[in-house]
Amino acid sequence: MQQTYPPVSIFGVPTDVGAGRRGASMGPEGLRVAGLVEALIARGVDVADLGDLKGPKNPWTGPHDGYRHLEEVVAWNRAVLEASTAELARGRMPVMLGGDHCLAIGSIAAVANHCRSQGRKLRVLWLDAHTDFNTSQITPSGNVHGMPVACLCGIGPDVLTTLGGASPSMQVSQFRQIGIRSVDPDEKRMVKEHGLDIYDMRYIDEVGMRRVIEEALEGVDAGTHLHVSFDVDVLDPTIAPGTGTPVPGGINYREAQLVMEMIADSGRLGSLDIVEVNTALDQGNATAELAVDLVESLFGKSTLMRD
Repeated sequence: MQQTYPPVSIFGVPTDVGAGRRGASMGPEGLRVAGLVEALIARGVDVADLGDLKGPKNPWTGPHDGYRHLEEVVAWNRAVLEASTAELARGRMPVMLGGDHCLAIGSIAAVANHCRSQGRKLRVLWLDAHTDFNTSQITPSGNVHGMPVACLCGIGPDVLTTLGGASPSMQVSQFRQIGIRSVDPDEKRMVKEHGLDIYDMRYIDEVGMRRVIEEALEGVDAGTHLHVSFDVDVLDPTIAPGTGTPVPGGINYREAQLVMEMIADSGRLGSLDIVEVNTALDQGNATAELAVDLVESLFGKSTLMRD
């Protein structure tokens, strides 16, 4: 049976305000040039490209009180929150093209509010090399793209932890993190203390990706909204070089396809972030093209017709 998807609203968020390297601001255009909109339309999806959100320039300054560019990070995330909230209210699936991963604070806060208002459960699949559970106390860089999961779970500056109104926006138990392989020493203690559900590369190697995704989707049912936050650095840098924080030993092409196909099979995808595509660091536009290929699979492209 052909999977049907709700209408999709794509919007770009051209900023690298939360990152440690410039260039993720070019991600939305890279994904469009790679044919994201056309690929989804070809899959029979109703797609509206809303263009890019507006926000402040990246001042490119050092940390202040433990955070870099906090005022700008808040402004961009507020814009994301408003855009995602509006599309969810219209019955459309928001697809955010980042930009760096700090923007997930706004996108996921919007989804969390929507799920609360609808009485639905929320599950977030965080596909990333990093747990992004840092705080200003334990990260010397102050880059907020290393903090969104902590902020969503109520750990961080009030302007971010209360962005969606409710604080915390999310419970730690609603996250499943897949592909993790780079965690700062103090962050390791934090994720252990808070009990984050992490499927790191060692576990993936030991049990295989199929079992990982089965476990990550366990309990997802008709009353569950599934949000996928896809940081392209989850992929091995040999296939996805265009990202600001590459870490060797990531998931390979076939594993990535399996992740997306199994999520598609669940029929529960409700919203999506695609972040950290950095065309300045890419070879051609290979990373954005690979991301588009994987998103096609997330929307039901598979080798054979499957029951």
